[in-house]
Formats: sequence, structure tokens, C-alpha cells
Amino acid sequence: MPNTIERILTGMRDLQEQLEIELSKKREAFRYRLENGRVVFEAEVKSRHRAMRVNLLTFLAATRPMVVLTAPLIYALLLPFALLDLFVSVYQAVCFRAYGIARVRRQDYIAIDRQHLAYLNGLQKLNCVYCGYCNGVIAYVREIGARTESYWCPIKHARHLEGVHARYSGFTEFGEAEAFDPALAQIRTDLAKAPQEPPVG
Repeated sequence: MPNTIERILTGMRDLQEQLEIELSKKREAFRYRLENGRVVFEAEVKSRHRAMRVNLLTFLAATRPMVVLTAPLIYALLLPFALLDLFVSVYQAVCFRAYGIARVRRQDYIAIDRQHLAYLNGLQKLNCVYCGYCNGVIAYVREIGARTESYWCPIKHARHLEGVHARYSGFTEFGEAEAFDPALAQIRTDLAKAPQEPPVG
């Protein structure tokens, strides 16, 4: 008989499936489709989007000076994010093979597609590429970290934490000594065949 946590996780998976169905309906409503991973809008929609685009000079004129002055600080983070992406990808390629952990696919976490929106000007598109990449790297690194933590120390913390990863609910309770070794063995077996799609969470 499933316990409360398993029932909640099952409910979350069901909700995620419902969300995907609703997102598919939105694609139809906004009249675009995905072809080989590329977004394709209907010609009439694309033409309407172009007409709604705010000219770059108008956009910049409406931007507060402090936003312009802080922009270099934002974009300076691109280098650390790219290095994090590189180092974590190398770590996963080497260590996950050694540990027998199924590898995380980058493309399941990093989406750079908003530049196809004709109603965005060039600067807005650049900003969207930046955000898609950096937030995708965070999600990708988080899942690699979650699998690493699951392999080495799948024990919940003594105190409540905000925003734990989706694998955390399957960890043993803090102080549950008898359950740790059997749970660790099972978790490691599961990690070897971890699904490639991102977990619920």
C-alpha cells in the first residue's frame, strides 16, 4: 500500500501530465508548432507579431538609467555560468560513468527559443537567450547535484529546507539508521536507470 509521500508524488506526476496537455492547447491557441525542435508560427501570426515589436531606440529611451548601468553586471555572469556548465558537464561525463549513474541530458533543461518571437526587438531577444541559458544551466546543474547527493548521501536534513530538489522526498529520514543501507542500495540501483526526462519538482 503506497504511503502518503508516494501518493503525493503520484499526484504531482499526474498534475505535470495535465500541465503538458494544457500547454499543448496553448500552442494551438497561439498558432505555432514545433518542427525538429524549432518554433514555427503561422505566417499571419508572425506578421502581426512584427507589427507589435517596439523599436530598439524607443525601447532604450523608455528604460531607466539604472537598468542600463547595471546591465554589465548581469552579463558579466555569463562567463561563470559557461564555466559552471563546462565543469559540471565534464564532471558528469567522467564521474557518472564511474558511479553507474544515468547521465542528465542538457537539452532537457536548457531551452533557447524565445529569439524566434517576432514581437521582441534585438535587445529583448538577447536578454531572453541569456535568461534561457543561465536558468537552464541552473536547472541542469541542480539535477546533476541531486543525482550526486542521491548516490552519496540520500538523508534528509534535520531542519526544513525551502526549494529542495525532486529526489529529496525519496531520501531516508534524519536519524533513521536501520533504513539507510537498504535505501542507499535501492537508490543507487534506481539511479543507474534514472529516466532521462527531468523529474517532477
